[in-house]
Amino acid sequence: MNKVMGLQAAGLVWLAALAGPASAHDGPVLQTDDVDLFYRLYDANGGRPGAEQLQRDYLEAGSEGLRHLASVRNVTGVRMVEAIAARPEIYVEARRCADTLPKVRERVDAALKEFARRSPHARFPSVTVAVGRGRPVAIGSPANGVQVGLEALCAATFINPDIEDRFVGVLVHEYVHTQQSAAMTEEQARTVLEISLAEGVAEFLTEVLSGAPAYAYFGPLTEGRELEIETRFAADVDKTELSDWLYNSTMETPGDLGYWVGYRIAKAYYQHAADKDAAFREILELTDAKAFLAASGWRPGIALD
Repeated sequence: MNKVMGLQAAGLVWLAALAGPASAHDGPVLQTDDVDLFYRLYDANGGRPGAEQLQRDYLEAGSEGLRHLASVRNVTGVRMVEAIAARPEIYVEARRCADTLPKVRERVDAALKEFARRSPHARFPSVTVAVGRGRPVAIGSPANGVQVGLEALCAATFINPDIEDRFVGVLVHEYVHTQQSAAMTEEQARTVLEISLAEGVAEFLTEVLSGAPAYAYFGPLTEGRELEIETRFAADVDKTELSDWLYNSTMETPGDLGYWVGYRIAKAYYQHAADKDAAFREILELTDAKAFLAASGWRPGIALD
């Protein structure tokens, strides 16, 4: 444990203790062995492990969650070496993130209790906390649970400058993905509307459950531009080329405006619903993006509370 420095008692206790909400449902199990494994190798090599070492002794020797993250997000020993050389500070900073985790635990527990109340059949799968190549910050799906890149999430200050709020928002966002229909989360060629709704639903339900969406930067980025942005979006809903709307953020240039439009479509649906708990479940369980868009009452530039 000493070699994990910042991930010391408080952080590891939090990660082990976040077994889920106090409800009749099984809660998530957080796996942190990969963080220990990485930092043992990192320390043994003076902060400069080699590509072959990382591939063999970390990525291939790690958990099933780590191997899934590596396979779907191109995390390799070579790319990790490149990331460590380019941004060594994020691997140092990641060890200090545990200081906020006890408070994060309380807030995530509360969000998941509310999740279980609104969606009684919810089952929260395992969460793997690992170290990667500086991105992604996290991924989640019904089949494979949640994987969090500790160094990436710690470094992604553009998402939210408050590290506690950032951890809470991203974790809840990814838990929402684990409860969505596989039709909305499977990795395959899909339209701008479908993927924007998958991500936007996770953003909106994160707000319902925790008090704020995960990606706080959307407010300043979009204020006063709602009609202009959403008019462009409406023209692109059937496209399968995603780069104008999704997965295009960098640390220097936040983007992903499809998340924001999808969030607003989900919010419009919820605000128009008389039964909010029923609407929560309908949003979570949606499978037909076009039908949901039509039922939402959304239009470009719509005013929302």
